[in-house]
Amino acid sequence: QVQLVESGGGSVQAGGSLKLSCKARRATDRETYCMGWFRQTPGKEREGVATIDTFGTPDYADFVSGRFTISKDNAEDTLYLQMNSLKPEDTAMYYCAADPSFCRLTPDFRTWGQGTQVTVSS
Repeated sequence: QVQLVESGGGSVQAGGSLKLSCKARRATDRETYCMGWFRQTPGKEREGVATIDTFGTPDYADFVSGRFTISKDNAEDTLYLQMNSLKPEDTAMYYCAADPSFCRLTPDFRTWGQGTQVTVSS
């Protein structure tokens, strides 16, 4: 089973940028996964931000509105989320997720990282 470790969170002012990383450690090189970024704030359900399938096809939540880009480096087994034009409402714990078959913007993925906090101040 894959293990996921996120990094790159932090505090920025509105309009700023952050790049999140998620290092995946697979049990074997033959394993393939859909991967995604989700976020959650206290008292709210976890919501999908972006996913990328095994072919590299991305999908984004409507609220992203062209501000975020999901990508992956297959050689490094690392998933990224470049976030630009950040807003205070983007403040949340961001989670990386992976699943061998499921690939939608709902939090039904099999494997999750521990999360990295993003705080955007106005």
